Amino acid sequence: MARFAAIDFETANYSRDSACAVGLVVVSGKRIVDRAYHLIRPPSSEFFFTHIHGLTWADVRSAPTFAELWPELRAQLAGVDFLAAHNASFDRSVLSGCCTSYGLRVPPGRFVCTVQVARKVWSIFPTKLPEVCRHLRIPLQHHRADSDAEACARIVMAASAAGWNP
Repeated sequence: MARFAAIDFETANYSRDSACAVGLVVVSGKRIVDRAYHLIRPPSSEFFFTHIHGLTWADVRSAPTFAELWPELRAQLAGVDFLAAHNASFDRSVLSGCCTSYGLRVPPGRFVCTVQVARKVWSIFPTKLPEVCRHLRIPLQHHRADSDAEACARIVMAASAAGWNP
C-alpha cells in the first residue's frame, strides 16, 4: 500500500479559507503512523456552521492561523503519494483556499475521494461518511476532524485490503 494521508477540514463559514479545524492521519505500510488534530483561527470571526461541528470563535480565537500551522502540516504530508478525503473536492478546495489566502504554494498531488472508493468497491449508497463507516464497522465521531480523517484512512485501508488500488 502506498504512503498516504487522510485529511478532513471543518469550516467556520462558506468561505473556502475559513478552516477552523483540521484532522490528519498518515498511513504507511498498512498502518497508521501519524495523526494530528488542530484548531485553526480563520481570517473571520463569522461562524455559521457551529451547529454542525460544535466549534465557535471562542474555541479558535487563540489558535494558530492556517499560515502559522502550515509548516507543521506540510512536514506531516511530506512523502505521501496521495491525500484521501470524504467528498474530496470539498477538502481540496479548503486546502487550496487556505493556501491561496495566505500566499502559500498549494501542494501538488492528487486526492482520492472515499465517497467514490466506497461506491466502486462496495456499492454503498447513500455514501455519507456515517453510512460508509456503519457498513465497514469503523468508529466515527462525525464532524470531529480527526475522527473523520481517521475514518477516511480506514476506508482506504479496507478498500486496499479488498483489492482496490489507488
